[in-house]
Amino acid sequence: MAARLERLGVPCLLTREPGGTPIGESIRELLQFSPHNEAMRPETELLLFEASRSQLVREVIRPALERGVCVIADRFLDSTTVYQGAARKLDEETVKRLNAFAVGDCIPDITFVLDVDAATAEARMRKTPRKADRMEQQPAEFYERVRQAYRQLAAAEPGRIVLVEGSRASSLIENEIWNIVASRFPLLAANPPSPIRDQKS
Repeated sequence: MAARLERLGVPCLLTREPGGTPIGESIRELLQFSPHNEAMRPETELLLFEASRSQLVREVIRPALERGVCVIADRFLDSTTVYQGAARKLDEETVKRLNAFAVGDCIPDITFVLDVDAATAEARMRKTPRKADRMEQQPAEFYERVRQAYRQLAAAEPGRIVLVEGSRASSLIENEIWNIVASRFPLLAANPPSPIRDQKS
């Protein structure tokens, strides 16, 4: 997505969560790989994600939007709704209030959820061996709750959240996402980039 926007001359910024700022990257390390995080409680995890997000919004995302830059976020508030709310079984209203406090008026125009089953996700992760972080070590039932919660979010907010079949070749997924973005934001389709050849996922 970022590469396509750049080819069209659209100013674009990529962010990630947790992280995206010096403070956020420190929180990311604490959440994922710190030797001290094994005893982390769900409530602590929730607050750390919100702290990282709050810093990212105010230090990076909002200033970029005010400059007219397109922001692409790799995860945002919906991830907390799903992972800490549904999967960790924390109070839904508490999570919603903390999300609202962290993001203010920075709500995504469109959110894509790449939907794959747990077996497919695990097989893809094995293709690029690396140390699994704390969240990736959760049991299969945790990820099933995550998947179902994302599906419920997409059904509840069809105007913002788009569920995409993620088990297909990456180029097919990319083209589908691009076509949806271009239809929602017609100015981006004025000079569409060339299609990318299909590849095996």
